[in-house]
Amino acid sequence: MEKSEFRVLIKHCFLMGKNTVQAKQWLDKCYLDSAPSRQMVEKWFADFKRGRTNTDDAERCGRPNSAVVPEKIKKVHEIVLEDRKVKLREIADTLRISEGSVFTILHEHLAMRKLCSKWVPRLLTFDQKRQRVRDSEYCLKLLRRNKEDFLTRYVTMDETWIHHSTRPDSSLQSVTDGNRPKRPRIQKSSGKVMALVFWDAHGIIFTDYLEKAQRINTEYYIALLLRLKNEIAIKRPQMKKKRMLFHQDDAPYHKSTATMAKLRELPFELLPHPPYSPDLAPSDYYLFANLKKMLAGKRCSSIEEAIAETEAYFEGLEKSFYRKGIEMLEKRWNDCITLEGDYVNE
Repeated sequence: MEKSEFRVLIKHCFLMGKNTVQAKQWLDKCYLDSAPSRQMVEKWFADFKRGRTNTDDAERCGRPNSAVVPEKIKKVHEIVLEDRKVKLREIADTLRISEGSVFTILHEHLAMRKLCSKWVPRLLTFDQKRQRVRDSEYCLKLLRRNKEDFLTRYVTMDETWIHHSTRPDSSLQSVTDGNRPKRPRIQKSSGKVMALVFWDAHGIIFTDYLEKAQRINTEYYIALLLRLKNEIAIKRPQMKKKRMLFHQDDAPYHKSTATMAKLRELPFELLPHPPYSPDLAPSDYYLFANLKKMLAGKRCSSIEEAIAETEAYFEGLEKSFYRKGIEMLEKRWNDCITLEGDYVNE
């Protein structure tokens, strides 16, 4: 919901004789995390008491913001649609505008937020919520029919960027109250490699790496699916006579006609995954989140070294670690249904 719409609701509460506490409680109950802040409610109550009647933004004087224009908004949207894990700094560098302008475009004009390191709509539509509930109900039913069989056959994949180095920049520290420094900003190197990770409850099946200049397309992804089938035959012999339950997100190359045909041919049983739902993808909410914590502070001089660090991390994890991440799906699907399709918060 837009800010202007919340102002109308706040005005309605004011005219009904509610105080700021009652108004805030009602808005929190109806709109949960998207409800306006206490400060906003108090500010508008004060304005209405002073005689203000309209809820529109007042005109602002000063120099117009030349960065936040329709052309830039469109370009930011295109960049995010191409890579939902893109960073503010990367967008700012590409378009030669400030990170503050990128933040304004994403949050105020495109109404997006970060969830599990991916850009998603701040508020889901009714149809999107309904799809999330339907997919969660279907997957839960499949899991509860035979949980051990589900965990044996379940395989998932996703991709993430791995930077050569992620380190605190001490030059950006500043002193606040007393002598306590702010937490330094994390600076990431320009060199990076994309890791495409296929894994299950037993561990990593295989990982493929793409350098920054390379792109994933349908042909490349189909080749990975063929490799997945071969790797499973070698590393998971118990799966030879079973049909794999394959879970992927809604990236364009995952949904192409050729990819769907190949999945049917292999054959893999494709689990449904609703759009804009990294909170229901184990790689996003679990595997990659822990990988990034490990990489924080690492300094790699080359792509090969970054890959070696990632491989060593995956190999050093207990098998129970992977199983736990997938078992968490049951609760997340349940929470999604309970929340009537809203995002499952961390």
